Amino acid sequence: MSISRMRPPLEYLREASPASLESFELARLNHAANLRREIGTLIDQWIKETSEAMLARWMLDNRRAPLDPSYLPPDILQAFTGPALDPAPSSLIAPANMVSAPPRFSDSRRPINNTVARKPQKQRPAVGE
Repeated sequence: MSISRMRPPLEYLREASPASLESFELARLNHAANLRREIGTLIDQWIKETSEAMLARWMLDNRRAPLDPSYLPPDILQAFTGPALDPAPSSLIAPANMVSAPPRFSDSRRPINNTVARKPQKQRPAVGE
């Protein structure tokens, strides 16, 4: 893929009419938009190809793992069915004084004893007055 770039003569741009300059500008913007679209397509294609290659590499690296003698089926099965290891054993965590939260939809706010008086409103003159 060769990159060709049109180099307009500076004299032409200086002497061109406003309509010609607008036409030139639109042509350059159109070309830039086309390049941007091509770049987006190329990036999408690159990501797809790279991800497929990485999947193939992962499969190559992990294909022999189940055939390894250290991975016998009973050992694998016990790893899933055996007692789970506690990620935070209780012997390492100091007990905390926890207070349970109130029920979600209960009225946990205290009732308001004192009401605040509203500010008196100005009397507006009637429209017909």
